Amino acid sequence: MTAVLTRTSDQWRRLDWRTIAITTATLVGFTGVSGFSLASVVSWIFGWSLASVLAWLVPGVVLIVAAGFVGDWLRWTRTRYRLSADRLEMHTGVFVRKQRSLPRDRIRSVDISAGIMLRLCGMAKVEIGTGEHVDKDKTSLELDAVSRAEADRLRRELLGQGPAGESDDQVLAELDRRWVWYAPLSVEAFVLGSGAFGGLLSVAELFGFEADVLTWTYNFLDSMPLAVAILIVVVVGGVVGAVGALLLFVTTWWDYRLDRESAGTLRVRRGLMTTHSVSLTEERLRGVQVVETLGHRLLGAAKVDAVATGLAEEEHGEESDHKTLLPNAPAELAHQVAASVVNAATSPTDPSILCGHVTAARNRRLTWATMIALVPATVLAVLGLLLTDVLLHIAWSWALVALGIGLPAAVDAYRNLGHAISGRYLVSRHGGLWRKTVALQRDGVIGWTISQSVFQRRKGLVTLTATTSAGRKRYSVYDVEEHKGLAFADTCVPGLIAQFLDPQPPS
Repeated sequence: MTAVLTRTSDQWRRLDWRTIAITTATLVGFTGVSGFSLASVVSWIFGWSLASVLAWLVPGVVLIVAAGFVGDWLRWTRTRYRLSADRLEMHTGVFVRKQRSLPRDRIRSVDISAGIMLRLCGMAKVEIGTGEHVDKDKTSLELDAVSRAEADRLRRELLGQGPAGESDDQVLAELDRRWVWYAPLSVEAFVLGSGAFGGLLSVAELFGFEADVLTWTYNFLDSMPLAVAILIVVVVGGVVGAVGALLLFVTTWWDYRLDRESAGTLRVRRGLMTTHSVSLTEERLRGVQVVETLGHRLLGAAKVDAVATGLAEEEHGEESDHKTLLPNAPAELAHQVAASVVNAATSPTDPSILCGHVTAARNRRLTWATMIALVPATVLAVLGLLLTDVLLHIAWSWALVALGIGLPAAVDAYRNLGHAISGRYLVSRHGGLWRKTVALQRDGVIGWTISQSVFQRRKGLVTLTATTSAGRKRYSVYDVEEHKGLAFADTCVPGLIAQFLDPQPPS
C-alpha cells in the first residue's frame, strides 16, 4: 500500500528550531559543570581562591557557548529536506555544502529515537536508511531533530503506511516487569562485573590513589585463605555485574512493545532514558532466531531476533538491538512470538519438531573435549618431568578441570543439535553457551555450502550451510549424517544440490 502524499509533502522543510535551544542548553550544562570542576581542582592544587579561578574561566565558558549557539544556528539555517514522490532529499553543510538523496523505493528502515531533552520538547531524531552495508553517508540520512508528529509522518509515508492511528495495530508482545530478573544471568552482567575493578582503578588513578587502592586490595585478600579470597572477588564482581545488568535492562527495554501495524510492518518501541522506535517491513523478513544463553536456559528464558535484510549495523562496539524483537522472556512466550512474527500456526522454532543427530556427532565433540584437556596436560607433564614439579601440578589440575567442564559441555552441545522442516521454513539448532534456533524461509536460500573435514569424513558427517541475503548471511546445520543431510538440503530447496545426490535406481 502506498501512502498518498499531501500537497505540502514535496516542499522543502527545516529541522525543528528548538534543536538550537536544546544544543545550547546542553552546552551550557556541560561547560558549566566541567568548568566548575576544573576550577575546583586548580584552586585545590595551586591554593588559589575559587572566585579568582572562576573569573578567568567564565569568559571562556561564555565564548564556547556563544560559538556553539552560532554554529548550531548556522547548521539549522543550512539544513533542509523534502519528501517527493520518488526521493527523499537533504541539503546541509555550512562551509561545505552537501546534497544527498535516497530513492524512496530503496528505503528499508526509518528508526526514531529521542533522549530526555528531545522527549521533553516533543521532538525526535529520525534515521532513514536503505539497509545497504556500504558507505553510511551514501545509504542513510539523519534528521536531528524534528517534531514527534513530523517523525511519525515521515515513518508512515516512507514505509507506505496510512494515517496515524494505533487502533488497527496488533500487539504481539508487551513488557512484563518480571523479565528484569533474567538480566543478572546475561552476558552483560559478566562484562560489567569484570570491568568494575578496572573502572575503580581508573577513578583512583585520576585522583592519584591507584597505588594505595592496589596495595589495600592485595593486603586485604592476602590476609585470608585463597578459597575465601576467590569467593569474595567472585561475589563482589557478581553483585556489581548483576546490578549493572538490571539497570541496563531497565534503561534499554522499559516500556517495550512489539506491534504489527496495518501495512505489514513490525514495530519495536522501547527505552527509559532514550526512547527508540525501530520499524521492520515484513517483506524484508526472512525468518526468526531464538537465542538462549546458558544462564537464561537455566531460568527457562530466551530472546527473539529477526533474520531480515537491511538491518542497521552495530556501532561503537555496542549492540544496537535493531534485530531484537523480544528481550529475554519466558522461553514458551519466545516461541509464541516467533510464530506470530512469521504468521505461522505453530512455532517453527518449537524444540519438539527437531530431529536429533547421530551419535557420531556426540563422539566427535567428546573427542575434541578430551584432546583439549589431555594434550596441554601431557605437554605440561613432560616439561614438569624435565624442569620443575610445579608444572606437574598444573598439568593434573588442568586435566581435571578441563575434563570436568569439557565432557558435560560436549554432551550438552550434542543434545542441542537439531534440524527440521516446518512448513515454509528450514530449522536448525546448535550451541552450548549460546544455543540458537533459527527458522529460515526456504525460498530465501540462494545456495548451499557442503563442508566435510577429514575427521567428519571418517565418521560420515557433513556440515550444511544455507546462504541467504538476510541476517548473518550463512546458517549451518552441523554434523549431520551425510546422506540424510544431503536429502534434507534437497527437500528444503528442491533441485539446488541435485547433482550431489546419488541417482536413485528405477523402480
